[in-house]
Amino acid sequence: GNLTNLTVLNLYYNLLTIIPPEIGNLTNLTVLNLSCNQLTGSIPPEIGNLTNLTNLKLHYNQLTGSIPSEIGNLTNLTSLYLTETQLTGSIPPEIGNLTNLTELYLRDNQFTGSIPPEIGNLTNLNGLYLYENELTGSIPPEIGNLTNLSYLYLSNNQLTGSIPPE
Repeated sequence: GNLTNLTVLNLYYNLLTIIPPEIGNLTNLTVLNLSCNQLTGSIPPEIGNLTNLTNLKLHYNQLTGSIPSEIGNLTNLTSLYLTETQLTGSIPPEIGNLTNLTELYLRDNQFTGSIPPEIGNLTNLNGLYLYENELTGSIPPEIGNLTNLSYLYLSNNQLTGSIPPE
């Protein structure tokens, strides 16, 4: 937490086990990559202090709990990777604040509830990966706002209803 001038922190492919709350002190970070470790526990809400982040990679870990609503503070993010992290709960509506995102990887988790309509705010998305979760409800028509999408993966969920015309 004392390395406040860091802009890039890559600690991927190690055996790290915890994300300390002091990570929130590293407010100059633009890249945080803790993927492919053995991280357990939840994503600390202090991650929302990292407002300069453009790239957040926490995939391939054993994180539990839900995505903290503070993730919505990371409005400079262009890439968010939370693939195969064992996260639960619903996708927070604050994800709609991340309007600079081009890639959103939430696949292979245990997310429940519906796809938040706020996802339609992410008009710069090129790829939306929500497959292999436990999402329910219908596909929100707001997905039609994502006119830059090249990749849309919603398979292996429990979505119902019709495909919206949008």
